[in-house]
Amino acid sequence: MNKENKLIPGLPSGFEDRWDKKLLLKKKLLSVIEKNFIKFGAEPLETPSFEISENIGSFLAEDEANPMSDVFSFKDGDKSITLRYDLSSPLARFVAQNNQELPSIYKRYAIQNVFRNEKAGNGRYREFLQADFDIVGNVSSSQANAELCNLISATLLECGLKKDQFTINVSNRKIVQGLLDELQITEDKQLKVIRAIDKLNKPGFGIKGVEDLLRKERKDTSGAITKGADLNDKQVSKILDYLKIKELNELKQNLKNSLSQEGIKELEDFFEVLGYGSNLDQVKTNFTIVRGLAYYSDFILETNLNFKVTNNKGKEVDIGSICSGGAYAKLISRFKGVDIPGTGISFGVDRLLFALIQLEQIELDQRKPVLVCVMDQKYLKNYYEILDLLRQNNINSEIFLDIKKNLSKQLTFANKRQLSVAIICGENEFKDNTVTIKNLKGVKGENNKTIPKKDLIDEVKKLI
Repeated sequence: MNKENKLIPGLPSGFEDRWDKKLLLKKKLLSVIEKNFIKFGAEPLETPSFEISENIGSFLAEDEANPMSDVFSFKDGDKSITLRYDLSSPLARFVAQNNQELPSIYKRYAIQNVFRNEKAGNGRYREFLQADFDIVGNVSSSQANAELCNLISATLLECGLKKDQFTINVSNRKIVQGLLDELQITEDKQLKVIRAIDKLNKPGFGIKGVEDLLRKERKDTSGAITKGADLNDKQVSKILDYLKIKELNELKQNLKNSLSQEGIKELEDFFEVLGYGSNLDQVKTNFTIVRGLAYYSDFILETNLNFKVTNNKGKEVDIGSICSGGAYAKLISRFKGVDIPGTGISFGVDRLLFALIQLEQIELDQRKPVLVCVMDQKYLKNYYEILDLLRQNNINSEIFLDIKKNLSKQLTFANKRQLSVAIICGENEFKDNTVTIKNLKGVKGENNKTIPKKDLIDEVKKLI
């Protein structure tokens, strides 16, 4: 290939390579999350990356004229297929397809990548890993939803967060739905209103941004215009008043319609059950969260971090919820012959990773290998005997793979890898049945130790 035709390495926007410390932390988070999913009674499920487009629906997009604008869709013969944008819609399809074989209460967890064709940045990606836990079946909603909050709290604490570093915010969609019905907001406008409310705490919005979206239109700082719900003054005023309410008792006094009162009662029942456990202090009401996805029907939650997160330029950013979810009464009933409610949560693993990597309060067991240096090709068999001995004793280890490099270059390699130990053996060591251990983290001039070969394992374990 000519020099001018050589490729420039790079990734499309919204995608990221992960390696070294970041990937080790991600694997640790996944281990903790999966362990807790299993501890709380769930079984694993894996579904394909692609689904038939009509089966997973278009619950994500805000563009009514192009309902699949926020997903990646492709033609597949006479059908359209879509890369999954969450793990709930594939779950609904799976349950509908296999409900006769599943238990009456089905707890499943799934840890897989999802794909969204949206603007990336500040911990938001177009391909990212979600870890979902769902309870499907006719259950006590207060018990099921309390279990979700118990699971979130237990998991985040084990991931290394402290109690004051996160808050689980909860509400109930019936509360705001009752208000919309009371204000006689037409069905074609209701989803726009819900999505406007959902943006209250997003960067650049606030009350003024929500108000603009409730009215005719909103113009952002770039000049782009988003069409609003076009509500009248009374409707806008009532919704803004609702967003200022913080306490459940105050809400109970202000919203008298039956659907809102039903949602309030469900929250009261939820908090009663949650109080039987040890996580009540981690959960707060927040009636401004409504969850933008249209399939949520009643209980909803978002988990937010209580510490500052910055982007690559050191600017503070809002990464949003790191674990969210809620109940869906009709998601599965879209399929013929099936009517089963469900409730669940989803950890945004990559978003959580983005935040936790900045804390530097989580210890990682990197378990870097011991390096067996190669001093002389004629002893190559002996070096492999040492390598086998280390590995038989569950010590991560590797042999240097280029016999042409001198010892200095081998140790430079070890230091670049941030290895702790190198094994150095030459003619004298093999003659005396000894090994020299070099502590690469030790004080220069005092970090070499020659010992009997029989003591190798014990001495290495002291240094790793």
